[in-house]
Amino acid sequence: MLWIISGVIISYLIGSVPSAYILGKILKGKDLRQFGSHNVGATNAFRVFGKGIGITVLFIDIIKGITPVVIIGDYLISKNIPISNEIIRVILGVASACGHNWTVFLNFKGGKGVAVTFGVLIGLAIKYPALRIIFGYVLGVWIISFLILRMVSFASILSSLTLPVFMFLFKEKQEFIIMSIILSVFIVLRHQSNIKRILKGQEPRLFSKH
Repeated sequence: MLWIISGVIISYLIGSVPSAYILGKILKGKDLRQFGSHNVGATNAFRVFGKGIGITVLFIDIIKGITPVVIIGDYLISKNIPISNEIIRVILGVASACGHNWTVFLNFKGGKGVAVTFGVLIGLAIKYPALRIIFGYVLGVWIISFLILRMVSFASILSSLTLPVFMFLFKEKQEFIIMSIILSVFIVLRHQSNIKRILKGQEPRLFSKH
């Protein structure tokens, strides 16, 4: 159990690294929380600091999801812990997402969890090939919905909602289905203000400003 607790803490801390905030401070001398949507995520970084920093933040945030699932997961599994490999990786992935959404380094106010969730899915797909088609479908939903409405927020919400649906339709293991529901709920909760604007027809297109 000590190994699991340690893995969860490390995964949370990895997820907690506020890449957008750090890069903004180092490269621009600005606190991203004071601009745009005030959110320390890739979209706001892209809008406020430009595509270079925005893409870098996106890449780092995805890595934050992959690392716990793959690297820390492999290490814990090598310790022959009496818990299934799938559950170990799922717990670590959710811990990373929690860190990103509620980072200890910024008073528990973080990003909206989309990039890190994609990272978790990529990490799981690396270890479990059957999940690759599900990741492909979820990514496809994001791309298509974004191209149609040009709303990052809408594409993120819709794709997150389809994740547990695809998990269920493809009859994935219970732990993966439960994880997908948790991550989907996280994303929806973090997009509450966006949902309200979408329903009112006030959500900005291309890149959300809120």
